[in-house]
Formats: sequence, structure tokens, C-alpha cells
Amino acid sequence: MTDDQNPLLTGAYRIPFHEIRAEHVEPAITTALENAKSEVEAIKADAAAPTWSSTIERLDGALERLGEVLAPVGHLVGVAETPELRDAYNAVLPEISRFYSSIPLDDGLWARVRAYSETEEAAGLEGIRRRHLDKTVEDFRRAGAELPPAEKERLQALQVSMAQLKQRFSENVLDATAEYELLVTDESRLDGVPEAARRRYRAAAEAKEMEGWLLTLDYPAVEPIFKYCTDRELRREILEAYTTRCREGEHDNRPLIARILRIRDEIASILGYDGFADLTLSDRMAGSGARAVAFEKDLVERTRPYWARDVEEIRAHAVKLGIDDLMPWDTAFVTENLRKARYDIDDEAMRPYFPLTQVLDGMFEIVRRTFGFRIEEVSIDEVWHDDVRYYEIYGEDDVMLGAFYTDWFPRKEKRPGAWMNNFVTGGPRPEGFAPHLGVMCGNFTPPDDGGDALLTHREVQTTFHEFGHLLHHCTSRVEIPSRAGIHVAWDWVELPSQLMENWTWEREALDLFARHHETGERFPDELFERMIAARRFMGGWAQMRQLSLGTIDLALHGELAPALRAAAGSDDSEEIDAAQGDEAMEFGRARFADFAPSPVFADYHILTSFSHLFAGGYAAGYYSYLWSEVLDADVFTRFRDEGIFNPATGRAYVESILSRGDSADPDDLFREFMGRGPDAEALIERNLGQEPAAA
Repeated sequence: MTDDQNPLLTGAYRIPFHEIRAEHVEPAITTALENAKSEVEAIKADAAAPTWSSTIERLDGALERLGEVLAPVGHLVGVAETPELRDAYNAVLPEISRFYSSIPLDDGLWARVRAYSETEEAAGLEGIRRRHLDKTVEDFRRAGAELPPAEKERLQALQVSMAQLKQRFSENVLDATAEYELLVTDESRLDGVPEAARRRYRAAAEAKEMEGWLLTLDYPAVEPIFKYCTDRELRREILEAYTTRCREGEHDNRPLIARILRIRDEIASILGYDGFADLTLSDRMAGSGARAVAFEKDLVERTRPYWARDVEEIRAHAVKLGIDDLMPWDTAFVTENLRKARYDIDDEAMRPYFPLTQVLDGMFEIVRRTFGFRIEEVSIDEVWHDDVRYYEIYGEDDVMLGAFYTDWFPRKEKRPGAWMNNFVTGGPRPEGFAPHLGVMCGNFTPPDDGGDALLTHREVQTTFHEFGHLLHHCTSRVEIPSRAGIHVAWDWVELPSQLMENWTWEREALDLFARHHETGERFPDELFERMIAARRFMGGWAQMRQLSLGTIDLALHGELAPALRAAAGSDDSEEIDAAQGDEAMEFGRARFADFAPSPVFADYHILTSFSHLFAGGYAAGYYSYLWSEVLDADVFTRFRDEGIFNPATGRAYVESILSRGDSADPDDLFREFMGRGPDAEALIERNLGQEPAAA
């Protein structure tokens, strides 16, 4: 196969996903890596005085072109994995990691970058180029450019190992989720479960030529059991299976957790940091592990009275339902029942008003009115599954800013959760605007019988959330790709996504998409009023859960990781991994107990399936969800004051924040839009309301 025949190497803007096969992966990535290495060698060998174009811009271009080959492969591993694709990707993963980790550790390349930074041209840089050069030099130093050779070699080996461990962790979660099945043969065990969910369970069983109702562990399957099933034993069985994935057997992630934590701590130590959190947060808004810990502690104390009130309300209502000993498999059921009793509202009652197609159309209309962007669906063949749709985004000047794919429903070969990824980072170019390209994925409740999928309000919020990320990427007008769009501080990146969720709570916005899928009836006023009244329902419980995850994340990396590394010493055997994996589980259990109604809740912590920390990018950074939520709640107050569809406010937001990427410090961008620093009271008021009276 020649490079011209490999669909991963066509260079086409519209990626030919329908043609990509496992056999294309290794040759394409090998070629792309060779090209990138050749570019790096050419930069180093250039005898002329270093310039912006011959050094910084050329290095950026080499890395960007490599990334555009790698991104579709990583994406397909997440949404359409086969054993062949997994093997092909894993075969080249060490070389990918080795190359990226080698960049800041290459003495010749660092000498060239440093030499350019000392030139007269560099001294005269301004704006985004000044910021990019400063941050590039800083990134090299922070990644080990000035380390002795032996430490560089050790660092690179650790980073290659880390990439492989994270991939194994992710694969274990995917496989454990896909393998679980529970066939229910007595329909009475599904009492309380909505009929639509029962039909899906029945269809899943029929697809495998089974009689009954087949339960799996994808979230649209487990959620109706947790929230509605009156069979307490079935709730227990499913919750235990869901929360204890990857705790034993073939897909055991416990040893991986211990090894990942030790490696992260050693990497931080080699690079001269007190811990992994300080390394990770050195270029983020929080700045240090200590400041992130202080942020979490402050919000925990402010949230605890609300949480304590919510716990007592759950317990009291559980007793009314005949549950005297509240257990982890009861809380979703009890809270949903209490919400129904108190507000006469539940997610299933709202589903008919949120058909996915209408939600998307309404969301696009909100974006058109508020921010001036036009979105059009385009029918294309180049997709990886029949569920996939493709859209283009245009600015007010009719310039195409970008395009994106959507993939909303669960499959066994698709990882859980919801996310947005970027394939191509465009932006202003000498020849005109280069369009961006991205994707939004979810695992929503799929449609019945070929109809439209009916979403819960939470799923509507998720749709808006991921579209906020997508807009951040696709509307960026930063000329340097690595400073554009979502390439920003991790505790800033969630602001555009979480901000978009606010429109799902506004009557004017709902009127654009919330209509009954059969009758066309507008979302009823009385249902809207009940929904708003219930918005803060169990707000303390929900916020404390987020705080627990952020707090445990920082504790794992700040307290446990150095202790594990010290205890292991030079022993990196499987035996030490196994023993310390158990220690990590106990550490998690003990820490989660601080946020649990009773100790038994902590037994069902999610560390072994917590992909955000051990397979994704949120290690020592999970606090950023609430950090960004403080920002988004505050930013939306301006929209509430000036009009949620006010185009002047929308334009100011686009110009100050959404299109600016990492072209300036996030604190400065926030102040540019709001005229002041952040105020956490907006979050407290929105999520929690007035503090409960002391008992």
C-alpha cells in the first residue's frame, strides 16, 4: 500500500472514516512519525540563524501534521474499537509516546529554540507570538529540557510506560463494561422501570436470541434501574456490578492505579516539583496543588450544611418507603421518588418534550441568535457508523469556521461517557480562514423503533455542554494552533461548555426546542415551574459528590503517590503493584468515607473505573469542573442581566473569551468580559440557594 492509498494520509479535510481499517494504522502512523522526526532533524541541522518561521513555526507545523494523523485513530479506538484496531494502535503507541516525550528532551532542538529566544527578532515579538514563545520555552524547561542525560532517559522511559498503562486502564473499563450481562426472566423484577427502558432490555435480549430482558452496564441501561426499579435486590446487583468494575480478574485495574501513581510522582520528582499536582497545575489557573486543595476545602465547608440537610431528607424519605437502612443502591431511587413526590416531576415525564433532533435544532438557533453562528447539517458518506451526523458552522460573514461530527448512542465498541475531541485546528492563515474540525460523542438513551431519541433534561444539558466545547474549538480565531480553541488551561477549558448548560434552564430558550415529539405541544408552564423549583433539589448532595472526586484526586496524587513510591523503592514488580493496588483502594475508601452518609457507601467508590484520572487528562485536575463552574455561573449573570439572546452580549463573549483560546491569561480574558474578577456567590446561589438553618 502506498501513502497515497492510505486513507489516514490523504490530508483531506473531511476525514475518510468509512475507509479506515486496522491495517492502515501502523503504516500511516509510522510514516507520519518519520516525517515529524525528519522535520525535527532539519530544524536542528539548519545552519542559518534561527528565525520564527524556521524554528518555532516549523516545529509547530511538524507536530500539528502528526497530530492530524493520530487524532482519527485515537478517536476510532474510542468509538469503533475492534480487536484488530486495538492491537494496531497498541503496537505503535510506545513509539508515539517516545517521540512526543523526546521533543523537550532533545538537546539540539532545545538549543535551537533557546537560541531563537535570545535573538533580536524574538525580543521584538508582541501579542500571541510573544506569549507562544514564552510558553514554549517554559514548556521545554518544565518538561525536562535542562535535565542531565541519565534523568532524561529515565523520564522518557516513564512517559512511554505511562501512555501504555493509561491505554490498558481504558481498555479494561471498556471490556469489563461490555462483558457484563444479566438476563432477567421475571418481568416483575422490573416493576417501576419505565416502559421504554423495558423495551430496550427486551430488544437487547432478542438480539442475542434470549428470552427475557437483558441488562448491561452502559449508563442508559443502568440509570433506569437505579432510579426507578422497586426491586431493591436488583438495584443492589446492578450497582455492585457497575461500581466494582475492574476490581478483580482479567480486567483488574488495581495494580495499574498503584503503578500510575508511582510513575506520576517520580516524573514530578525528576522535574523538580514537590508532587504531581504542582507539576500539573504549574501552568493552570490554580497554579499549585496547595491552591487547588484550598479551593476544594473552602467549597466543601460551604457545601456541607446543604449536604447534611440533603442526607437527612433522603434518610427520612427512605423510611417512608420502608427502607430503614439506607444503602448505596437506594439513594438514586429514593431521591427520584422524593423529587416526584415534592415537585410532581421526573425525568421520564420530561423525555417526550426533548427529542434529540429538536434539541439540536433549538440549540443551533440559540447559538445563531446569541453568538451569530449558523449551523447546517450536511449528508456525507465519510462516517464510522450509521448513527453519525455531520455539520458545518458559519460566521456572520458566511465564512466557514469549522465542521463537526456527532455520535450520540452507546455501543459495545464505544467507551462510556460524553466528550468532545478535535481533529483539525484551523484559524486565520495568510491565504484565508482555515476551518476547524471536531466531534461530539455521547451515550444517550437510544431511540425506539427508528424514531427520534427522547432525552432526559440531564442529557439535554450534556448536549449543550459538549457543544460549548465544540464552539470553543470551532470558533477560535487564534493564528497559532497550539494556542487556539480548547488548547487552554484545564481549569479554564470547562467554562465555555458549562456556560452553555445555562440556556437549558431558561423559558425563552426552551421554547425553541422543548415541544412534545407527537403533539408539538409547548413545554407546559406548570411543568417548567416545577422543573425550576426542583433545580436546587439535592444540590448539596450533587455538589458534594463533585467535591469528593476532586478532593480524592488531589489526595491520591499529593499524599498517597509519594508514600507508595517511597515504600516501593526500586521494586517495580507485579507483586508490589498488587499489594499497593489494594492500599490505593483502601485509601480511596477511607477518603470517600468523609463524604458518605455511612461507611458502607465508601466501599463502592469508583477508582478502578475512574477513567478521568487514570486514562484521561484530569489527573490532579478534577477540581477544575467546579473551578470552571464558579466562572460559568458568574459569566451567565451578565447574560441574565442583559438578555440571554442579546447579540451584543454574545458578541462580547465571543470576542473576549470564546474565540481567544490561550492568546492571553484566562484571568485577563474573564476580566475583559466581566469587568472584574470571579465571584463564587453566583455558584452558591444557583446551585444551593439560602443556607439551611442550623439544626
